[in-house]
Amino acid sequence: MVEIIMLDEAASTNTEAALRDPAHATVIACRRQTAGRGQRGNTWEAAPGENLTFSLVLRPHTIEACRQFEISEIVSLAIVDVLRRHIGEGLAIKWPNDIYWHDKKICGILIENTVCDGGIERSIAGVGINVNQVKFVSDAPNPVSMRAITGTEYPLVPLLEEFAGEIARDFDEYEKNPDFESLHLRYCAALWRGEGLWKWHDALASEDIEASISGVGPMGHLTLSLADGSARTYAFKEVAAIL
Repeated sequence: MVEIIMLDEAASTNTEAALRDPAHATVIACRRQTAGRGQRGNTWEAAPGENLTFSLVLRPHTIEACRQFEISEIVSLAIVDVLRRHIGEGLAIKWPNDIYWHDKKICGILIENTVCDGGIERSIAGVGINVNQVKFVSDAPNPVSMRAITGTEYPLVPLLEEFAGEIARDFDEYEKNPDFESLHLRYCAALWRGEGLWKWHDALASEDIEASISGVGPMGHLTLSLADGSARTYAFKEVAAIL
């Protein structure tokens, strides 16, 4: 069972969650987020009252700091499971943890961990899900919403309870019975563009390359296999898929 604290407005639910520092499985949600943050310092567009913007506080006991990417895998897979119940197939995880419907972004996730003495003291899973918004005004190249896909308008509070509850249950079950291999296989099987050659921008080499995903390491590093048979491994921000 999650506890939900609903705010009318917040700059960032992740920031609000860090300041409040609530108990495990507490959700900080807001109807209007004015400075939502995403991966790579990006902002997150969300029309007030039309989407879900929330942060779920998790307090790991068995997941060590060196395995913190497991939290990202749990959260992203839980969100895919809930979305699938509502909009069907076509969902995938764009490394490291955006959620795509075909080639369009429906959800962004930002995981922020507080590490102390080799353990994770607190994990804040910030989630933005496009629900009822159908017109997007930012320069994001490929947004889509649940309503745009299905034509259905969704009540936000029950949906928030469903997403947050699924994440918290999956997390607690994993803490009780951790199975990294099974979790990691599910994550890799759900990856967007997980098969075939695709174009990527290598920020380290400042060049575009053609490569396939050959694996994701325990810390979340992405390994790509190039057409010439060589391989390159990247941390977050060091490589990006070209749409």
